[in-house]
Parts: sequence; structure tokens; C-alpha cells
Amino acid sequence: MKAYIFPGQGAQYEGMGKDLHDRFDLAKKRFAQANDILSFDIAKIMFEGSAEDLKQTRVTQPAIFLHSVIMAELLGNHFKPDMLAGHSLGEFSALVAGKALSFEDGLRLVSKRAEAMQKATEMVDSTMSAILNLDDKTVEAVCRKIDGIVAPANYNCPGQLVISGETEAVKRANEALLEAGARRAVLLPVGGAFHSPLMEPAREELAKAIAETDFQSPIAPIYQNVTAKAETDPEKIKANLNKQLTAPVRWTQSVQQMIADGATEFVEVGPGKVLLGLLRKIDRNVKGVKAEV
Repeated sequence: MKAYIFPGQGAQYEGMGKDLHDRFDLAKKRFAQANDILSFDIAKIMFEGSAEDLKQTRVTQPAIFLHSVIMAELLGNHFKPDMLAGHSLGEFSALVAGKALSFEDGLRLVSKRAEAMQKATEMVDSTMSAILNLDDKTVEAVCRKIDGIVAPANYNCPGQLVISGETEAVKRANEALLEAGARRAVLLPVGGAFHSPLMEPAREELAKAIAETDFQSPIAPIYQNVTAKAETDPEKIKANLNKQLTAPVRWTQSVQQMIADGATEFVEVGPGKVLLGLLRKIDRNVKGVKAEV
């Protein structure tokens, strides 16, 4: 069985999507639509912008989404998923590729999500940190003991858990986690505490937009970040999506569940190969390939 997986923030690169735009009329059409929907020239930033330009949340999220869903569309009849999943932002790409959301609605939600997250990051001094070579339960236990807001945010693979919260609380957690045996605790160059309780204002804003958006049953089960379980019911998909910004991304658990449910090959669709790297650390016996058009 084949699982298609879609990357999240961090997979962007300079010049992303230009080759697709130059080669395919469908890509040209989608980029033109995106420029209209977003009311700024995202294609120009993607093709000509600097790494710094691409790092702005309001640009990064639509850019990765665009690259990913265009790639999925270009696969045409070869795109036959038995399962779908996306890491954080990538869940929206998976929902559009899986026909649960239209391209236009998906892009509008991603844009709203990016703006809401950006606003939330400006309200509190917050950050994220990658904790390496420590088991999940120890990281969770240490976070619970720290004064201030700090919580697990991304279960990326065994031995790599990202924590998120108030900057001072994250720094205190880093020290405690190193004492508890972590090999490294690395502050990440991000503007805020994604997938933590500090994203509640963004979650509320996005929830209103999700409620007003039409969702369909996807063509294959979506393994959602919040539960790491397969969903096909549009109302359950919406409910889980509503919780995504303040809940951790259970990527390790999602991949393990897909494998338990019969996945034998994972295809990463979109920019970069971040998820294939994580797949090897989760289960090196499973085949992972990059989608090519």
C-alpha cells in the first residue's frame, strides 16, 4: 500500500516551483490563481526571492502548499494514494491532494493560518527547540515540571522531539533536558511557539475560517497530526484540524500507524526530502521515494 506524505514549514528553498511553472501549463494556471487569491505576487517571491524572503510565515506556508499540491496534480493518474498525511502545514496539502478541499479553499485556509500564526507570535516572546537523543516520555515529564509555558510540539522521529513555548521557559527546559541526558537541545530559528498553547488566538481565528469552508470525504484516509489516526469523515477532519495549531504534531505516531495499517511505500510530494529523512529514522525497512514529474 502506498502512502503519500507532504512536508511542512522548513522545506522551502530559493527558486522553488520555477521549474514546474516553466514546464507545465497547469502549474502556470495555479500560480496565477494563487497570486489573485493572496493579493501579492507569491510566484515572484518563490522564483526570485532570497532565503530571508521565503522565511516569512505569510510566504513560507502558501509557497510550500503551492509546490506540494501542484506536484500532486501533475502526477495525474499516477497519484493513487491508499493513505495520506502531511506534517503540520502539510496536512492542508494532503487534504487538497486528497480532494477533501478545493485548491482555492485550501490556499485561503493556509493563508489565513499563516497570518493568524504570525499575529500570535507577535503577542508573546516565544520559540521552539529540538531535543535530540532523549525518549519522548522523559521530555514530556521535564516539560511538565518547568515554570512557564513549554510543551512537546513535534514528535518528528524517535530521538527527535521539538518543544515549544515561552522563550525563557524553553531555555530552562533545554538546561533540564540536557541534565536528563539529551545529547543536544537546539533553539530553532523560528518566530514563535507553534503547536503550543500560545497559538490559541491563531487557533480561534482559523477555526472560524474552517467552519465556513466546505469539506468533502477524501479519496483516501487522512492520518491527522492531532490523533495520528485515519479519518475520512469531513466533520471529524474539520474538528481535528481545529485543534492542530495548539496540539503537538504526532508525526512519529502517524507514520507508525500507517505502517501498522499496511503502508509499504511512502512517497514525499513537495519541496525537499525532510520527511524521507525522518522516515528512515522511524522505520528503515520501509521504502521511501521522492515524487518526480
